[in-house]
Amino acid sequence: MKKQAQPQLERARRLFRQRGGLLRTNEALRVGIHPRTLYAMRSAGTVERLGRGLYRLAEMPPLGNPDLVSVAAMVPQGVICLVSALAFHEITTQIPHEVYLALKRGAERPRLAYPPVRVFWYSEPSATEGVEIHEVDGIGIRIYSPEKTLADCFKYRNKIGLETAIEALRLYRSRKRVRVDDLMRFARVCRVVPVMRPYLEALL
Repeated sequence: MKKQAQPQLERARRLFRQRGGLLRTNEALRVGIHPRTLYAMRSAGTVERLGRGLYRLAEMPPLGNPDLVSVAAMVPQGVICLVSALAFHEITTQIPHEVYLALKRGAERPRLAYPPVRVFWYSEPSATEGVEIHEVDGIGIRIYSPEKTLADCFKYRNKIGLETAIEALRLYRSRKRVRVDDLMRFARVCRVVPVMRPYLEALL
């Protein structure tokens, strides 16, 4: 490594650290990291490539949930939904092998080589209702609340399975504080009140 390049590398490291150790290429360029510096950091193993155009400082602790972090960083307008949201809230026994991602109807489909993403197109008001931001590995992830996720699961029961939604409702009752008003509000937003009501009455 050339001696004159060291100040640029140290400055780039500092800029990465200030942003949680994670930057997209366009963000790195915007804060003043030269493409040559970024490529030198990658070649030297100072940063690791998490996905297309997404880099993370190698010195940072291992990610606890790299798939969610990668998708949240690369598709900031998306919201983690359905089975991925159930798993995050610990109200499913399923282990999602792809990231379930909600996008507003009409949004451009993300081009991600990895991790695998399953996109669901949400229309208003369902797209924006019930969105929470949780910090995971230093990154803010947009994810639907447990109650909104349950309503979504009943809405998309033909795609993920009715048994998945029913199991999630049972686990929600046993593991979470039950918020009946929120459940019914999101059931109305998702237009699944007639579908959800019998299960809510039986389980809650």
